[in-house]
Amino acid sequence: MTDADGLRGKSVALIGAGNMGLALLEGWAAQDLVSVSVVEPQPSQRLQALCAAQGYALNGAASPCDAVVLAVKPQALDAGAAAAAPFVAGGAVVVSILAGKRIADLAARLPTQAVVRAMPNTPAAIGRGVTGAYASAATSVAQRGLSDALLSAVGGVEWVDDEALIDVVTAVSGSGPAYVFYFAECLAAAGAEAGLPAALAARLARATVEGAGELMRRQPETGPDELRRRVTSPGGTTAAALEVLEAPDGLAALMRRAVAAAKRRAGELSG
Repeated sequence: MTDADGLRGKSVALIGAGNMGLALLEGWAAQDLVSVSVVEPQPSQRLQALCAAQGYALNGAASPCDAVVLAVKPQALDAGAAAAAPFVAGGAVVVSILAGKRIADLAARLPTQAVVRAMPNTPAAIGRGVTGAYASAATSVAQRGLSDALLSAVGGVEWVDDEALIDVVTAVSGSGPAYVFYFAECLAAAGAEAGLPAALAARLARATVEGAGELMRRQPETGPDELRRRVTSPGGTTAAALEVLEAPDGLAALMRRAVAAAKRRAGELSG
């Protein structure tokens, strides 16, 4: 069964259509999901145009749906839950992409216990995202399948069997694109400091990150460790650089600290 098969004939409400909500909406449009209601107090022109083109209801009357996707900011949970409640009334599954907000936080504010907690990332905007997801015990197999189809419209979905792992997913893949972008920034800055014109250093760094990512995508059977070894000649320039990155206080240590900090902050956002 394709993702489109999983969405066919289903009705969905989207509460909040900022960057991630809009990315999901565009993914659903590409899957020919036709029955969508959108609640967004400040709709962008892009959102208005998409809803008009697809016939999606924007800020219209609420009616029960098969699924409700909650995509407001975490601090707007109370308002988002209030807007979602009329759509949930018929027993809809709620899919939340609110960072840090637990199943218990959501179930306490909504008339359902069928809740999926999910964390997509920004490459969803180009259909290349990855989402970690966890389903509450009250979520049926069919509701989990519908949730998977909705999330798969913007990239891969990985399910975990422990809700606590969603905070780790947030720290690794949810926040991860920012780490990669910052790496590209730092690589460009180092190149400029070493003597390259800044614009050239930026182009080289960007193209290198893009190419390395595409190489991993095209060779899924090859781990990044093996790809790294293939680039590294003993005693060569790459080996000299990796000796610095692999030092006890090098990149691995920094990444452990960064992921731990993001995981900790995700926990602080709960409630």
